[in-house]
Amino acid sequence: MKKPLFILLFFFYSAITSAQSFTLKSVLSYPFPTQLVASPMGSKIAWAANEQGKRNIYIAEAPYFKEVKLTNYTEDDGQELTSLSISADGKWIVFVKGGDHGGRDGGPVNAGSSPIAPKVQVFSIPYTGGNINTLGEGDNPTISPNNTEVLFAIAGQVKSVAIDGSSPVKNLFFAKGITSSYKWSPDGKQIAFVSNRTDHSFIGIYTDQKSPIQWLMASFSKDNSPVWSPDGKELAFIRTPGVGGEIDSVLSKKHQPWAIWKVDVTSGMGKQIWKAPETIRGSYPSIDGGANLNWGDGKIIFSSYEDGWPHLYSMNTDGSKKVLLTPGNFAVENVRLSNDKKTLVFAANSGTDSDDLDRRHIYKVAVNKANMQALTSGKGIEAYPIISGDNSTFYCLSSTAERPLLPAVLGPNKIIKLIGEELIPNDFPIKEMVIPQHVSFMAADGNTVYGQLFSPKKARQNHPAIVYVHGGPQRQMFLGWNPMDYYSIDYALNQYLVNLGFTVLSVNYRLGLGYGYDFHKPLNAGAQGASEYQDIKAAGEWLAKQPNIDGKRIGIYGGSYGGYLTALALGRNSKLFAAGVDIHGVNNRFSNNASEGKAPAPDAELAAKIAADSSPITYINTWTSPTLIIHADDDRNVAFSQSVDLVKRFEDKKFEFEFLAIPDDTHHWMKFSNGLNVSEATAEFLNRKLNGK
Repeated sequence: MKKPLFILLFFFYSAITSAQSFTLKSVLSYPFPTQLVASPMGSKIAWAANEQGKRNIYIAEAPYFKEVKLTNYTEDDGQELTSLSISADGKWIVFVKGGDHGGRDGGPVNAGSSPIAPKVQVFSIPYTGGNINTLGEGDNPTISPNNTEVLFAIAGQVKSVAIDGSSPVKNLFFAKGITSSYKWSPDGKQIAFVSNRTDHSFIGIYTDQKSPIQWLMASFSKDNSPVWSPDGKELAFIRTPGVGGEIDSVLSKKHQPWAIWKVDVTSGMGKQIWKAPETIRGSYPSIDGGANLNWGDGKIIFSSYEDGWPHLYSMNTDGSKKVLLTPGNFAVENVRLSNDKKTLVFAANSGTDSDDLDRRHIYKVAVNKANMQALTSGKGIEAYPIISGDNSTFYCLSSTAERPLLPAVLGPNKIIKLIGEELIPNDFPIKEMVIPQHVSFMAADGNTVYGQLFSPKKARQNHPAIVYVHGGPQRQMFLGWNPMDYYSIDYALNQYLVNLGFTVLSVNYRLGLGYGYDFHKPLNAGAQGASEYQDIKAAGEWLAKQPNIDGKRIGIYGGSYGGYLTALALGRNSKLFAAGVDIHGVNNRFSNNASEGKAPAPDAELAAKIAADSSPITYINTWTSPTLIIHADDDRNVAFSQSVDLVKRFEDKKFEFEFLAIPDDTHHWMKFSNGLNVSEATAEFLNRKLNGK
């Protein structure tokens, strides 16, 4: 029998609200900041803030950095604000409203089920405030160096429009395929871009309407990530192999080759200047920013995993004298290059405290030598750093275990000055937040598992506990509020569950970031054996052995990849996991590895068997724990059909379960009310099944 959760929610919250010190809505009421950007000149910054679904742009500038609300959107309409940028003269902000930029399809989102179809549109607004100009329907805008023109794309073609909207949108040029990664030359006279043509891609240069597009070193490869030299005479780009060749083994690990090329824009002549080591670790880095290719002051800069950690390297523009800029056992991400091309700023899980392994702090390093310098330290989380246009000031997003994310100015002696702290509502329960503890334990195969333990301030004897499983899986949960909006919501939910009397263990399982290449890219993971599930099972077993915890009342929940591992837990180990919530998880990993016109992979039959063994639906007959299934049906990351299929199997088995289906929203709960509803449903279900309330 299936039960819709919305019928139960009213009775649950009317019963417990008076007994709790705070509500879920209050702990989710923070103004979540994203898109922090700096003006190319001076000390002006801007960001977007999501305040209970009402998304607006804020600005601040030296010397006081007092936040000013620039837009006045007043509805929880599910329309995100992205692609913020400030013109070089500091007079304009350009942004995009609409879409879902965390999924495969960034197109329009109608999370509010509006009868009028939403659009993805580009807008501009004066930095000093004023009327918002609609520039056109499209995405991914970039402002010209002379501050007068904006490029954006729609349907894979590039458009051009005046930044103040005073002239109509025009087609800039036509190119076959999907055009992306377009970048102005330093003098604003040319535009480099990528033309993706499915199994190959080219780097092109557009000059004007009278000149043919110049294709740079066209080949049968996939060329990407073009960057201009500071003088605009050369380009560097990444070259990877085109799509094709014989079908190889599905189960064996293979090197994914890549190289950096350089080309003279005038002559079209160029060459490969660096090739990645032909090792598994030397493969193209699947990390934040990918290769993070930049052209600095006389140096080419890039990221590589070749020494077992994602680090920054620089080399001369001819490929000689490569230098490891960031040595050490830590991960580098959120990389930005200063306006003068001399300094890199980034976030890393490094510091003087051993628990910094599960934090992020901000560092800077010169492009030409390994002189890393910490800009922040302590027990907070700092991420997404940027540098002012005059290269004198550093900014980031900052949080702690108790305080949610806010923009911040980084001062001397690692002093952090918060911006917009008064935007946190008065009823936000900051004093009720618990400080998670870093823990580690062993899986059955000897793998070290990491996590953060949230313990009640006054724990009852023999109380229930919950394993929280993040998604991704290339993520890392921290000892504080997460700088990604999806996981910030989950952090708030974990705090709320602790307030209900649960101990919560947030698990950083293998496949995640922050612990080195072998942890990030383990053997036999995912559809090739689900080796990472051992870490989830170990987490449940570890929790069950802790003092004051009732080992028969261990629950589990997670979303996306976390939903997949939750479903595996409930199917494989119902005796350990007494109840669980599968939020938009991948439940069926069966796959056909044959391609049209090609023979199947030599190990296709074995791979199919292992994929079946790695799929939660295989364990329907041993799945006995109470389960809540949650999914939104415009999900662009995990198909809604994954949950439809699981529900049908439960119905055929006559297995009692509960559900919450959300029409029209996506994987990322674009409407605040939907995200709140999901969190409330999760808390209600776990509390009822494990606490009997």
